[in-house]
Amino acid sequence: MPKASEVKKNTAIEFNNNVYLIRDIERSVPQGRSGGSLYRMRMYDVATGSKLDHTFKADEMINLADLSRHEVSFSYIDGDEYVFMDIADYTPYHFNKDSIADEILFINEETQGLQVLTVDGTPVAIELPANVELVIVETDPSIKGASASARTKPAILSTGLSVQVPEYIANGEKIKINTAEHKFMSRADSK
Repeated sequence: MPKASEVKKNTAIEFNNNVYLIRDIERSVPQGRSGGSLYRMRMYDVATGSKLDHTFKADEMINLADLSRHEVSFSYIDGDEYVFMDIADYTPYHFNKDSIADEILFINEETQGLQVLTVDGTPVAIELPANVELVIVETDPSIKGASASARTKPAILSTGLSVQVPEYIANGEKIKINTAEHKFMSRADSK
């Protein structure tokens, strides 16, 4: 059993006789206390989808739920459902568009390293790779000789995600995006 300070995002825990998936963690250090940090966790019930916010002390022990990870690839869209296929055994996993709205901005047919998190065989979340490669579909024209400047411009990517990119980047280029920070990392390696 890990302490609250050791728990990460997208971890499934058992709390109040239910299984919750942690979506967000905020750490705070109260002033005037000699005690440790507090961790406010936003969790969603796996069965009902209801939201729960709870604050744990840093050294409070948390029970982990039985969570499995399955490497998947994006398969197709069926109405409001996104379907992902298990790479090992071709099991389809269906997600409602609203439940993975943040992740959709980083997913296309070529995205590799996706994982579906399941609790007792039920898919509960999509875990993104650390970075993804996406194509710029709309940005201001590139400026020659601008590589030395640190100025940026907005760019819209093939999935609809908007990020700031350096001025020397042009339409049609494939770039690497950090999925945790939603930031430009570099040009993608041309293969």
